[in-house]
Amino acid sequence: MSTDKNDTSFSASEAADARGDRSDTVSALERGISVLRCFSEERPVLGHADIARMTGIPRPTVNRLVATLLSMGMLKAAQVADRFMLGPGVVSLSRVFLGSLDVRAAARPSMQAMAEEVGASVYLAIRDGMEMVLIEACRPRSSMLSARLDVGSRAPLANSALGRAYLSALPEAQRNQLIDSMRLLRGPEWDGIAPGMTRAIGEARRLGYCLSLGEFHREINSVSVPFIGPDGEVMSLNGGGAAFVFSEERLRNELAPRLHDIALTIARDIGGHVPTPTPSPG
Repeated sequence: MSTDKNDTSFSASEAADARGDRSDTVSALERGISVLRCFSEERPVLGHADIARMTGIPRPTVNRLVATLLSMGMLKAAQVADRFMLGPGVVSLSRVFLGSLDVRAAARPSMQAMAEEVGASVYLAIRDGMEMVLIEACRPRSSMLSARLDVGSRAPLANSALGRAYLSALPEAQRNQLIDSMRLLRGPEWDGIAPGMTRAIGEARRLGYCLSLGEFHREINSVSVPFIGPDGEVMSLNGGGAAFVFSEERLRNELAPRLHDIALTIARDIGGHVPTPTPSPG
């Protein structure tokens, strides 16, 4: 799903350095997972050299990691020689994870109804590292233009509405820690990302929702609202679509209230809650 502009992939060592928890990790496992995370919708087939370049892991080590993942069914050989794809072992794990998420069953009817009634794509996401990963996706049966996102697709925390809504609902200390990590990982581009993110987080805390107007996908506008599960996990609901259909005014006046109502319904059904907006004084 990521593009060069919004590519948030980084090596396992960089992620651990940003978290400051390398002493608690197993480096071999960390490297194996970083290999799996190289594969995406835009990069479904990769070779040894591609993986080495993307992870920063030495080529001989990549060769051994790939061989191990092949033997365990996490990768499989592609039709092109010395190229690989995600294997059925990954699908099995994904099914177990998704099947355990009762929130999806609670969310889907309302999400699909909204998608059909307003013509928007509607998503539900949780955080994974420095990205939001979709765990449910509903689209209208006919749409002029929509983001090509599905379950498993990812969106960056900093410049997607999903990520900004998530950040707004975190305790301040946890939010600041994540923002510090993103600042390190995004490098020079951070100065261009941070102002919009900061404004959106502030808006979400005041109004209960925030926007991304062409900042993640240039032709897509969207709005997101956060809610919190019974175990304290923050999740985000998102609605939107083609910018020429979903103007800022329509997002604020039509989609945001609808998403808020859906968030309230889901939270009630699973025993969670929706953060209470805190309007600015005056």
